[in-house]
Amino acid sequence: MDRLDAMKVFVAALDEGSLAGASRKTGRSAAAVSRAIAFLEEHVGVPLLHRTTRSLKLSEAGERYAAACRKVLADLEEADRNAAGERSVPRGTLTITSTVFAGVEILRSIVDAFMDEYPTVSVRMHMLERPVNLIDEGMDLALRITHLADSSLVAQRVGEVRRVVVASPRYLATHPRIKEPADLAKHAIVTMAHMGQDSWSFPPQEGSSVPRAVSFTPRLVINNVRGAISSVVDGHGVSRLLSYHVAPEINRGELRIVLADAEPAAIPVNLVSPFGRLAVPKVRAFADFALPRLRAQFAALMPAPETSPSTPIRTRRGRMSAG
Repeated sequence: MDRLDAMKVFVAALDEGSLAGASRKTGRSAAAVSRAIAFLEEHVGVPLLHRTTRSLKLSEAGERYAAACRKVLADLEEADRNAAGERSVPRGTLTITSTVFAGVEILRSIVDAFMDEYPTVSVRMHMLERPVNLIDEGMDLALRITHLADSSLVAQRVGEVRRVVVASPRYLATHPRIKEPADLAKHAIVTMAHMGQDSWSFPPQEGSSVPRAVSFTPRLVINNVRGAISSVVDGHGVSRLLSYHVAPEINRGELRIVLADAEPAAIPVNLVSPFGRLAVPKVRAFADFALPRLRAQFAALMPAPETSPSTPIRTRRGRMSAG
């Protein structure tokens, strides 16, 4: 059996989530799909998949092998296009990753518009709350909201966001004033699982080099941004979120920023890709299409530096149905 052909079947099974789905996608019998995967497992000498009646789950070795297969097939597809003289034509499947909130609220509408503009390109979005190695996992692009350290990636800046402490007007009216970070220890805290479950750090006071750390016992720890926002809007506590998470709620007066003068430095937002990937037409086309739209969205969701603790973030919600 041809190994590249078996790789295509293997990737199709992963994409479809089942051997039956791979059978439909590739036009092969279920037995042929099973033989292709068995061929690969025999070739590498380890199980690649854990099979159940309803789903497939990659083994640890299977995860690494799947990433390598995707890269091999993507490189082969690009080589075929180059040889055929189609390098300038965007086509094929584009893979993009982001966090769940950024993917749903901001990136998804841009992807939809891009696909309308480029009907020969399809997109696979991976919205994940974990670090993603773009090269190992075969990703073309990522929207990253963090300080970047990986020099193997090409980054194009699209904006920045702030860490803001927010509470509802109703909560603030019935609880002690929050004038400095230490006051948070007296309040009900709603915290995201990945943004500090029992303490938050703030910049040093003037004349000091030691960051201020505030420890607390949270009333609610939640792993969903929308859930955290809803709880705080309903008056159940104080939370620290990213400014673009809560811009609409602040604009409507449902939330207010507190401790604006104690916010950490802004966090950069970048569209990143593996080195050399922007030479691929579909990747270059998406970057050119998405960059101005991402910059406009993040600019609209970023409060001005002089924003006071009770001043709404100005955002054109009507123009930003996805963010």
